[in-house]
Amino acid sequence: MHFTEYHVRLAAYAVITRGDEILLTWFNGVGGGVPCWSLPGGGVEFDEPFIDALVREVREETGYDVEVGAFLAESHRLWTVREDLPRPLRSQRFLFAATIIGGTLGTLEEGGTTDFARWVPIESLAGEPVADVVELAVGVLRG
Repeated sequence: MHFTEYHVRLAAYAVITRGDEILLTWFNGVGGGVPCWSLPGGGVEFDEPFIDALVREVREETGYDVEVGAFLAESHRLWTVREDLPRPLRSQRFLFAATIIGGTLGTLEEGGTTDFARWVPIESLAGEPVADVVELAVGVLRG
């Protein structure tokens, strides 16, 4: 399919760890989807530099200011046409390491898709509802 025949959503996510814990956000399912743990991050605005988008998203969802580090991984998801989606959609996601440089834990987003952020022990994620970007991040962390 030619790139003019589908929509693209770019998204950037931060992988932030502290010892054996990872910083996660709770996706509440607004706009579709199943509530689950996700990584801090999200969509890049049309006129926004990519790294700026990641810093903004992390701040909104976690209350932390971050410095973006190394690129870790990428993945994509595809959605076909449906009633609320007139053209196919490719969601392209990029994961970066990030380091907290300021702020205080607490979600600043109001009325969005993130209810709260928490430090979660990586080993406790088995059996928990998690977004596929969390699975990707844990795989990268485990090598």
